This record gives sequence, structure tokens and C-alpha cells, in this order.
Amino acid sequence: MTEIKVNNYNEDVHYVNKDGREYLIVGTAHISRHSADLVREVIEKEKPDVVCVELDEKRMQALSEKSRWENLDIRKIINEKQLSTLIVNLVLSSYQKKLGEKLGVMPGTELLEAVQTAKQNNIPIELCDREVRITLRRAWHSMGFWQKMKLVAGGFGGIFEKQELTEEKLAELRSKDVLSEMMDELGKAMPVLKQVIIDERDQYLAEKMKLSTGNKIVSVVGAGHARGIIKALESNKQIDLKEIEVIPKPSPVVKIIGWGIPVIIVGSILFIGYNKGLTEAGDNALFWILANGIPSAIGALIALAHPLTILASFFAAPITSLTPLIGAGYVAAFVQAYFQPPLVKDFQNVADNTRKFSMWWKNKLLKVLLVFILASLGSVLGTYVGLVEIVKNVFN
Repeated sequence: MTEIKVNNYNEDVHYVNKDGREYLIVGTAHISRHSADLVREVIEKEKPDVVCVELDEKRMQALSEKSRWENLDIRKIINEKQLSTLIVNLVLSSYQKKLGEKLGVMPGTELLEAVQTAKQNNIPIELCDREVRITLRRAWHSMGFWQKMKLVAGGFGGIFEKQELTEEKLAELRSKDVLSEMMDELGKAMPVLKQVIIDERDQYLAEKMKLSTGNKIVSVVGAGHARGIIKALESNKQIDLKEIEVIPKPSPVVKIIGWGIPVIIVGSILFIGYNKGLTEAGDNALFWILANGIPSAIGALIALAHPLTILASFFAAPITSLTPLIGAGYVAAFVQAYFQPPLVKDFQNVADNTRKFSMWWKNKLLKVLLVFILASLGSVLGTYVGLVEIVKNVFN
């Protein structure tokens, strides 16, 4: 039997009694001092057997370590091909920091408050959220090409938006209802994205709560998750956590396209050489090199990259475009990080600098990311131009 009611605190705290276990779900606004105070009050009064928090190990480390950016190993991130994930994290971190400065409390304060209060009262802590890297990668793989482009464009547009937050808007942001409405809007705009970022995590958090020890559990989660968690707790369905922890493999179509382009290019040049002679084949091979190398090098040049980075972009693009295993942007980023490595101050100021357009050229960490983005875009453009021209020459 399941009992659900709003308890004696306020409408942000939900009480669920399921199979003889008590769940108190504290729905918080991640940018509210009031939420942090409420979290402490509930934990201290209820003295639960365990406190579940909407965090994973990496997010917990990020919140608790003020020097998280200083400890970043940019070369390791490049080698592991995680620059895209880093860019997303920087965008989110920068936006949250902006809100935190306006509201007088940094995002995630209430989650840290839950951890600290639990420790002070000798209450076990469970980090119940799915690893953020898994969520981001599942979300990315769930979207089509145009959805990805829409998300990226919207994200970068939001970074440099100069719109001021009025007191009315700040008051709205403190409200849990706004968070719930945002989730509903996300579901309408991008149902697939909502499925991964919201619905799956609601199920994940609820299942982790069920698997926690003790009969009284206090869970501290974002207000927008409360409704989904309650629904999952009511359900008798058992969620296979491993199933929603899997990072989907790229679609076979993506692999076919990734290897198909090199096969078409090389095959076309060989065909031209067989039918029209080695000189014609050489001209087309040269065109491929220039069509790829020049736009990628221009991208690095626009980023004001190191001269050797520009040179590396030129020579890497024609080669990397013939294999899906590595992109010209990663080669350029690695060379840039090697010859102009980010300084401590670049890491320290990166969250602030991300919001300032000009700082993407001045902050050495952001410049590495800018080199990666622009050199990659140049290579993509060059691949398209080269492919069209060479295939056209096959039939001429």
C-alpha cells in the first residue's frame, strides 16, 4: 500500500509510505538559500536512517572542491575525446555561476547542505544520481543531427545573452513551479531529450532510494524530479539500473557514413586514375588536401591559434577526414594545448570567462576549446566540398 501526502513542513516536502518504509522527498530549487535551510531542518528533525542526494561521485567532487577546474588535465581530456562533454559542462557551470551571483547562493548549495548535515548527525549518505557523463552521452546519442545543432546553437546563444535578470525573474527562479514548467516545456520541445535527462533519472533516483538501507529515507532532489520520483515509488515495477547506465553505441548508419565517405573518396580518386590517368587523379587528390586543409587551418587561424597548430590543422584535416576514429579538431586542440598550455589563472577564471565572448580568445583553456570547434567545423566544410567535387569529376 502507498500513502502520499504533503507533510507538516511545506509543499516542497512530500511524504510517501510504501511497503512499510517512509520516504521524505525534499524538492529543492538548486539556486535557493531557502531550500538549503529547509534541507537542514528536515534532516535534523526527522533523523532518517539514510539521506539520499541527487548527486553522483563526480558532481559531488565538483561541488565540494573549489579548485576543480585547476585540477583539470586538458591533455587527458583530449586523449579521451571528451572535449564536447567539457564544453557542455563549462556552459552549464557558467550559467549556474551567473545565477548564483544574482541570487546570492551558488547552485547545488542545498545538496552540499544535505551532505554536511547528514555527516554532522552521523547519518549515512547515498549518492543516488546517475553519473553525469552517462546522462550527457545518452542524451547526445538520443538526438538526431538537427536536434543536436539546435541544442548547440541554443547553448552558445545563451552563454553570451546580455539579458538582465530582474527581481521578478529571480523570484520566479526560486520557485519550484518554474522548474516543473521548464521540464514540461522541455518535454514538448525535445521529447527524446526529456526522456533521458528527466524521466530516466526520476526512475534511477527512485530505484536507488528503494535500494538504500533503513526504513526512513530523506531524499534531497531538484523540485522538478519530485513528481516523477513519487510516481516511480508508487509503481511496483523494478528498474534495471544497468540498462539505463549503458551508453548507446553509435547507429550503424553513422558508422556506414563515417567509413563510407573515405571509401567513396579513395575509390573515386582510384577510378579517376584508372580512367583518366595519374595526372587527373593527382589533381583530385591535391584538391582534397586543399579543400580540407585550408578551411580547417582558417578555423584555427580565426581562433588565433599557435602557428604550429594552424599548420597541424592544415595537414591533419585531409587525413582525419578519411577516418572516423579521430577528427582534425582533436589534433589541433592537442597541439594547441602542447604549445600554449593553459595557466592556473585560466582554469581559475574559466567559469566567468566562458560568458565573455572576447575571453574565448584570451583564456588559454577556452582557446583550446575554440580551436577544437573551429578546426572541426572547417574540416567538416572541407569534407563536404571535396566530396562533391571529386564525385562530380568521376562522371565528367
